[in-house]
Amino acid sequence: MPRRGKKYRKVIEKVDRLQRYGLEEALELLPNTTFAKFDESVDIAVRLGVNPRHADQMVRGATVLPHGTGKTIRVLVFAKGDKAKEAEEAGADYVGAEDMVEKIQKEGWLDFDKAISTPDMMGLVGRLGRVLGPRGMMPNPKVGTVTMDVQKAVQEMKAGRVEFRVEKAGIVHAPVGRLSFGADKLKANVLALMDLLLKLKPSTAKGTYVKSMTLSSTMGPGIKLDTAQVLAQVSK
Repeated sequence: MPRRGKKYRKVIEKVDRLQRYGLEEALELLPNTTFAKFDESVDIAVRLGVNPRHADQMVRGATVLPHGTGKTIRVLVFAKGDKAKEAEEAGADYVGAEDMVEKIQKEGWLDFDKAISTPDMMGLVGRLGRVLGPRGMMPNPKVGTVTMDVQKAVQEMKAGRVEFRVEKAGIVHAPVGRLSFGADKLKANVLALMDLLLKLKPSTAKGTYVKSMTLSSTMGPGIKLDTAQVLAQVSK
């Protein structure tokens, strides 16, 4: 295994690897476990008791966090006519149809973070599946990025909409803000995300649904959370 740097080894000493921290305690500890000179992203990893290989246990969704993610999202919208105009007025960074598909296919252009499409454009956009799919950028009706309500979709993306999908190992990774947000805003974002995850519990999932939770900053070590304590706050 690669040897960790001195700065990382110093901050990891502040985290008890055997302890499960309460959410408030973890958020107070988090700023002390970082050494980067930029405003780091804060992410959560939630291990679920599901088997993603079964279609009826695939946990996938999207939500607008109360305080956003702190990231500037560049949005591309595939649309024509009035819907293209609607997308531009809503603040989309790029809007187009065949021209945008060709630009991505022939030039390898990917200077955007999220893509939205109207349903009538999906026959065309489908050609980009092999390019956008692996990057998590393919429009999908299940998470609201294939829609006729282009204005709402663009505004939600810009406001800090988070999309997530359980991985093969049963883990959901999602951003919940930045260190500069402070404990209160990060707490609200974490609880909002967990509230949705609980609502998305598959009826076929057996046993413990939320098995573990870990909070971390971009460069810092993971801080394991007291799952029961966090879930108790979600249910209030």
